[in-house]
Amino acid sequence: MKKIAVLLSGCGVFDGTEIHEAVLTLLAITRAGAQYQCFAPDMTQMHVVNHLTGEVNTDETRNVLVESARIARGEVLNASTLEISQFDGLVIPGGFGAAKNLSNFATTGSNCHIQPIVENFIREFSLAHKPVGFVCISPVMIPNIYGKGAVGTIGTDSETAHAFNEMGGKHKDVQVEDIVVDEVNKIVSTPGYMLATSILEAHIGIEKLVNKVLEMA
Repeated sequence: MKKIAVLLSGCGVFDGTEIHEAVLTLLAITRAGAQYQCFAPDMTQMHVVNHLTGEVNTDETRNVLVESARIARGEVLNASTLEISQFDGLVIPGGFGAAKNLSNFATTGSNCHIQPIVENFIREFSLAHKPVGFVCISPVMIPNIYGKGAVGTIGTDSETAHAFNEMGGKHKDVQVEDIVVDEVNKIVSTPGYMLATSILEAHIGIEKLVNKVLEMA
């Protein structure tokens, strides 16, 4: 049975992992007859957002690993403990946490860097030639990991696509239900809630992505 790592970035679209995307990913992996294990970095998240009002709570701090445990029902491991030989591939759901916690793309754009623990985590899959699926905004990390010419998508947002290309990647515009596959680097990406207007729309692309990751594993 194939086993897929799922890298989370907290809990909640505005300051962590997009919860629908995470759950759809876990469901798609299970429906395909595979297993999953959630991971997250043990670090303080960039900030805490009130998801009811959209306001930043400056008096509160939260930990990415602890918050990710909410989605994983407690079954989440520190990203620093990865044993790459135990996994066939990786999927990274989106949400602002990918651009605020896993990387700092939200504040620095094309000048962004990836948190060292996160970069090491993803790079292990790259070096082992194992497939990685990127959902929603998480594909902005692709150029920094895979280098010039790596192919991916965040949908059709021109500003983000321009930043992706500035970092050395090759962006492809696609619609919400589509995936982009970089066969050379074993990368799969899909827009998720960068374009989705419903959970059903998000589901279509994410299920395709998961199935392709499993096929390439």
